Order: sequence, then C-alpha cells, then structure tokens
Amino acid sequence: MREPRQERSRTTRRRLVEAAVECIAERGWNGITVAVIAERAGVSRGAAQHHFPAREDLVAAAVELVGETQLIELRTRSADLPPGSSRIEPVVDMLFNLYAGPMFRAALHLWVAASTDDALRSVLVPLEARVGREAHRVALELLGVDESHPGVREMVQATLDLARGLGLANLLTDDTRRRQQIVRQWAQVLAPALPQAAPAGS
Repeated sequence: MREPRQERSRTTRRRLVEAAVECIAERGWNGITVAVIAERAGVSRGAAQHHFPAREDLVAAAVELVGETQLIELRTRSADLPPGSSRIEPVVDMLFNLYAGPMFRAALHLWVAASTDDALRSVLVPLEARVGREAHRVALELLGVDESHPGVREMVQATLDLARGLGLANLLTDDTRRRQQIVRQWAQVLAPALPQAAPAGS
C-alpha cells in the first residue's frame, strides 16, 4: 500500500506545482494564495497546505519546475540540430523562443514581486542563480563551444540576457516577427565570436 500512497503524493505535488506556475503567469504573485492554487489543481486546501504550508514553498517548487521544463525542452530539440557552426542560428532561435512562453511569464511575475518582497526574494535569488547556471551550461553544450576561449562565456551570457529581454518585450504583444529578425542578426554576430563551435558531444 505504501507505493500507491507515495505515487499519489507525488502526483498531487506535481499538480499543485503545475497549477502554481499557471496561476502565477495569469494572476501574478499578489493574485495567488495556496487556496487559489489548490482549487486550480483540483486538490483540497488541506492537502495543498500539507505539501506546501506557504506560498513561498510552492514558489520554490514552481521555479525548479520552470527551470527543469525549459532545459528538458532544449535537450529534446537539440537532437535535430545541424553540425558545426551551422547550428548557431537554430540554437539562438531555441533560446530566444524559450523565454517567450508562459513559463517565462510566470518567472517574470515572480522577479517583479521579489524586488519589493524580502521573503520572496530570499527564496527566489538562490533558486534563480542555480537555474541560470544550468541554462548557461546547456547553452554552451548546445552551441558546442569551450568557454575557456576568450570572450565565449560573455557572448553566451549575452545571448541568454538578450533572450530574456526579448521575452519581456513579448509580454504585452506578440513580438514573434521582430524576434525572428534579431535571431538571424545575432547569429551572424555570434558566429565569428565562437571559433570553437562544433557538434555537441564531438
């Protein structure tokens, strides 16, 4: 009987965390409570508070889910990348589009709220730092570059920063067309700056 109970517990946690991401993206930090998230997840408030006694606990799990989901998406799509430097533009496109969806929208709401909420900030800052390091590592992996080469680390980080900025521009209106133009231009900037570009895993 223990295993079915454990599985139900994991399923409940997952539903709550997914509901938290959805609610944060739609309502923002100030518009959510554990009760609101529980209702979205189809879980009783008591069960929700058993797993996550406070909103901050749910946020921590939600941020980890956002990061994991984004990285899984990148790795799934990386199988279709071309070899060598010809992979730069597709990778840039993947990274830019990664920050244009509901996952990033939820993260953005949390960043804004954390700027004036000390309790939320204390939870969010270390989590975002870890997610950021992993995103940087995966970007290096997808581009097939060695960050010990001068300037590579900075150019990859600039790519991620630009992706986040374009994600912000997409928050109010569909910025797809302009983003696609910038993808092409930024790939041309990156190509000569990443001389170690090669197929990932080569």
